[in-house]
Amino acid sequence: MTELAQALVGGILIGGLYVAISIGFSLSFGVLDVVDLAVGMWVVLGAFAVIVASDELGVDAFALLPVVFAAFGVIGWLIAPLIYRVRTSKYALPALMGLAFTFGLATLIRGGLLTAFGYNPRTVHTDLFPGNLELLGITAPTIRVAGFAFAAVATGLFLAFLFYTRTGLAIRATAQSKENAGLMGVDVKRISSLVYAIYTGLTAMAGALLGAIYAMTPEVGLRYTLFAFFVVVLAGLGSVVGVMAAGLFLGVLQSLVTTYVGADYTLLVVFGVLFVALLLFPQGISRRGLA
Repeated sequence: MTELAQALVGGILIGGLYVAISIGFSLSFGVLDVVDLAVGMWVVLGAFAVIVASDELGVDAFALLPVVFAAFGVIGWLIAPLIYRVRTSKYALPALMGLAFTFGLATLIRGGLLTAFGYNPRTVHTDLFPGNLELLGITAPTIRVAGFAFAAVATGLFLAFLFYTRTGLAIRATAQSKENAGLMGVDVKRISSLVYAIYTGLTAMAGALLGAIYAMTPEVGLRYTLFAFFVVVLAGLGSVVGVMAAGLFLGVLQSLVTTYVGADYTLLVVFGVLFVALLLFPQGISRRGLA
């Protein structure tokens, strides 16, 4: 029973980071109408950026998280107009062109990281959260608790911005209907850039936190892309509450599979569960998908 409780707690702690990654991924899809195949590489790039900056500056990795959010936000702001242009072009299949663009971006990032760092696993190092925490017989690494707390705060601030500011209202209006938002005076192109900037900043920051828990290589980007895809599809496209539930569920599922079956079977079980879930709930658990 203790082993089960341990697995559940560990899964919830990791699931919080999956929520932080997937919530921006879901919103960027709603606003830009593009499934960003580079989401996993933003995770990995954020981790490697912190590794390099921490080594060069001699600063603890966690102290660099606001800098990571700002730096990758600027990168996302610069890239977003290119995605917007491809997505709104006069090509016969603009959605397919958007997929091709983000796939090319992911390939470029992966190739650059492999050239710079090779295949050797790297870990984000921090001295701020050593050891473990123990409560009611359940032990959790302090770094995982800290990662969950940081992700929860970041996600909470993002949701507060989304639901309690005029800009957040414009973002939600754009996600629901770009045409109507434009008629109401919303600058859809600027909103698209802002959303993608927030998404890349939040995803890179979550990647830095994951890099303190798991070893990172350029090859694991695809894994996190698949995880983000799992969360958003299971949640139902456009559902914030669904993303939060699905992200925590993914973390728990991964932890249970690792504990009782083996880490090598994680993807097999995850997508088997997704297949069955979508047979039962074609629109996702929130019933707000595209189907």
